[in-house]
Amino acid sequence: MKKVKIYTDGACSGNPGRGGWGAIVMYKDAVKEISGGEPETTNNRMELTAVIEALKLLKEPCEVELYSDSQYITNAINKQWLSSWQKNNWRLKSRGAVKNPDLWQSLVPLLETHKVTFIWVKGHADSEYNNRCDELAVSESNKFII
Repeated sequence: MKKVKIYTDGACSGNPGRGGWGAIVMYKDAVKEISGGEPETTNNRMELTAVIEALKLLKEPCEVELYSDSQYITNAINKQWLSSWQKNNWRLKSRGAVKNPDLWQSLVPLLETHKVTFIWVKGHADSEYNNRCDELAVSESNKFII
C-alpha cells in the first residue's frame, strides 16, 4: 500500500463568512497543492473540505498520515465521535443534530477506502506544510472580498 502524507487547513473570515481551504498531498518526491473556497461558509466546513478533497485525489487505497490543526476533525476521528454520530443517525447525545453531516457523510467512504491516521498539529506554529496550507486557504478566502 502506498504511503502518503497530507497536510490540510481551512480558513474563514467571519464565522460564517468567506472561506478557503488548502491541502498538500505528498507521495515520494511528488508534492501537489490544491485549494478552493466559498463565499459564505464556516471554518469547520473549510477544514473538512480540505480533508475530503485531498483524499479524493488518491487513485487507489493508500496508507495516509493526515496532519491537521483542526481539533474538530482530529478529535472526531481519534476519539471515535464520528462512529457514534453515525450510529446515532447523525445526532449528538444531548445537543441535537451533528453539524456538517453532508461533509462527514462524504468523508466516511474515503476513510473506508484508505487507512488514515489523523495527527493534530498546532496551527500557526512551526509546521512548514501546515503554514503553507493556511496561506493557500487564506488566499482562496480573499478571492471573495468585494
